[in-house]
Amino acid sequence: MDRRKFIKTSFSASLFPAIVPSTVFGSGAVAPSNKITLGMIGTGDHGVNVNLKSFLVQPDVQVVAVCDVDRHRMENAKQLVDIKYGNRDCQMYDDFRDILARSDIDAVMISTPDHWHVPISIMAIKAGKDVQCEKPTLTIQEGRELVKTVEKYGAVYQTSTEDRAIGVYHRMVELVRNGRIGRLHAVKVKLWSGIRVQGGYSGDQKPQPVPEHFNYDMWLGPAPQAPYTPGRCHWNFRWIYDYSGGMLTDWGAHLLDTFQWGADVETTGPIEIDGKGEFPKTGLYDTALEYNIDYLYRNGVKLNIESGGCSIHFYGTDGWVGNTGWRGNLEASSSRIYNSVIEPDEIHLETCVQGEHRNFIDCVKTRRQPYFPAEIGHRCCSLLHLGNISMQLDRKLYWDSDKEEFINDDAANRKQSREMRRPWRL
Repeated sequence: MDRRKFIKTSFSASLFPAIVPSTVFGSGAVAPSNKITLGMIGTGDHGVNVNLKSFLVQPDVQVVAVCDVDRHRMENAKQLVDIKYGNRDCQMYDDFRDILARSDIDAVMISTPDHWHVPISIMAIKAGKDVQCEKPTLTIQEGRELVKTVEKYGAVYQTSTEDRAIGVYHRMVELVRNGRIGRLHAVKVKLWSGIRVQGGYSGDQKPQPVPEHFNYDMWLGPAPQAPYTPGRCHWNFRWIYDYSGGMLTDWGAHLLDTFQWGADVETTGPIEIDGKGEFPKTGLYDTALEYNIDYLYRNGVKLNIESGGCSIHFYGTDGWVGNTGWRGNLEASSSRIYNSVIEPDEIHLETCVQGEHRNFIDCVKTRRQPYFPAEIGHRCCSLLHLGNISMQLDRKLYWDSDKEEFINDDAANRKQSREMRRPWRL
């Protein structure tokens, strides 16, 4: 039985040392047969500084390949891997399909722009890989296709955000779920506003020659054909709807996961969405500058997302709890709530204090789903897409969360999906 089949059929990581005792390789070492082999797809800032570096410190992970359409970034990632392992074995690819074709790779980490998240994830799963992929999805329809694929192939899939491993958010939602603020009736979330361009680019850039080290056609992938300009790529893709959804999807995938977790609505959605937004009038960037979106849930809970800051607060009949600022200190309306102890027989929500990367590797071995699996990630991203669609149409929308469709609204339903540029398809 090869390693891949063994991982797929094993339900206990404790079986692994029976293959090759780790003591053979010295104290603290992990036998090669126990290690999860990993390919990195996307080696930009977050892909390297958070994802790659987080996996390189895992003793039971071996990064064996890196892939990027920007050769400079890819070479930097390879250098980090080779220095870590003291060799030059890490392979480089400018086409992610070369990584998926390798039978010796168990899993992949996808750190690409948003429009590539789901297509690459689905292809990786069909190639027999487990997947950790950055958030968010690009459309509601893509997210549902991803969930179907994960379920069909029995893959392990982690929606890659750190929030469920951050103590203040875990504590916050346990207080809410255990009734410390009484019956939840409202949640207020603030997300950053505006468009934060990096690299000194403007939104009015003219087309430029494609750099020799950059495979721009592959970067575009399933997105519409468009002339190359540096302000379109790398970090700044976030502010163009062809590739992302602006601050709402970029930051919302963090704090709205905390909302879903605390409100116990991880596998459902709102019934009404009413969004108002301010958009750029000229230039390359077209995602919302400012926004205010109201959601209503079937159980009566109201959610408001507003631009201008970073905070989340849960309001109940007996008080409130939340925080201000990314990873800000816990706040509560009373010391009773703040100091409350969650008893052993109460609700204790799953976390992994070592982070989403450690959680993913543990689940690859045990075949359990990680703490932010595909379905919950899809529902979180859908909430954000719903807000963008409401703002774009400038009217209230009515949503059937079971069928995942807008009620009697063809124009809104057409915005659930986008045409993919040939030859790419889901």
